[in-house]
Amino acid sequence: MTTPERQVSNLNLPNLLTTLRIVMVPFFGWALLIDGGDSVLWRTVAWALFAVAMVTDKIDGDIARARGLVTNFGKIADPIADKAITGMAFVGLSVVGDVWWWVTIVVLVREWSVTLLRLSLLKDVVIPAAHSGKVKTTLQALALGLLCLPLRQVDGALDTPGEIVFYLAQVLLAAAVAMTLWSGYEFFRDVRRQRRATAADHELLT
Repeated sequence: MTTPERQVSNLNLPNLLTTLRIVMVPFFGWALLIDGGDSVLWRTVAWALFAVAMVTDKIDGDIARARGLVTNFGKIADPIADKAITGMAFVGLSVVGDVWWWVTIVVLVREWSVTLLRLSLLKDVVIPAAHSGKVKTTLQALALGLLCLPLRQVDGALDTPGEIVFYLAQVLLAAAVAMTLWSGYEFFRDVRRQRRATAADHELLT
C-alpha cells in the first residue's frame, strides 16, 4: 500500500518570499529611475531593494527544498520573480545609460525564452539547473547590484572610486552576458537531448 503524497499548502514562507520579490519589482524600478537615475538617495534605495531580492531568491529555494515545501506555484512563480527583478534592472539601467540597450535586449530574449520553454515543459521534461546557469545568475546579480549604486557625482561624472566600481561592474557584466548565452545554449541542447531520449523510449514501447 503506497503512502499518499503530502499536500503542501501554497501559503508558506518560500512562496511568500517569492511573492514579495514580485511585488518589489515596480518599487525597485521607480527608485532606480526617479530623477533620471541621478538621485543618490533613491539609487541607494534601489540597490537595497535589489540586494534583498537577490538574497531572498537564494533563501526561498533553500527553505523550500530543506523543509519539503516545493509547490507548483513556487516552481512557476520563482523563475518569473527572478527574471522580473533582473529584467527591470537591465531595462532601468539602460534607460539611465549605464548598460547598452543591445546588451539588455540580448539578455532578456535569452532569459525569457528559456524561462517560458522551461515552464512549458515542467510536467513532461525536467531540466536540472546547470552549473553555468548558477554562475550566470551570480555574475548578473553582482554586476547589476554594483551598477545600481549611486556612482556618479552631481554633475553626472564619475569620481575615481565610482569609476573603479563602474568599470569593475562592466567587466562582470560582460562575463555575465557571455555566461548567459552559454548557459542558454546548454539549456536548449539538453532539451533537445531529452526529447530525443523520450522519443527513443516511446519507440521501444510501441
